[in-house]
Amino acid sequence: MAENYITKQGERGTVNISEDVIAVMVAAAVGEVEGVAGMGSPSTPELVEIFGRKNPGKGLKIRFIDEKITIDVLINVRASGSITDVAVHVQDAVCTEVESVTGMNAVVNVHVTGISFDK
Repeated sequence: MAENYITKQGERGTVNISEDVIAVMVAAAVGEVEGVAGMGSPSTPELVEIFGRKNPGKGLKIRFIDEKITIDVLINVRASGSITDVAVHVQDAVCTEVESVTGMNAVVNVHVTGISFDK
């Protein structure tokens, strides 16, 4: 069982959602966006600092800040499209999915760490 939870205190008690559950939702939403070649990994010291060295291959960091779920996601994009458009579509898809399932506001920071060329 996961040790990290997003916790929301309400009038009737506490709701705890595992970060692993949110990670699965995020990965599914990212995978549906056209132009995404896959999840990325930290390639610069700044990103390693954000994502930590513990699990750099996951390409995802989830935090609960100021009553919002803040998600940093690393992606690789296909060279056939606009990097900015793909990143914005990832933000939209992840926010929509997380907000509809959790009922909490989401902030999504997209870090493009690589590009993939079709053969």
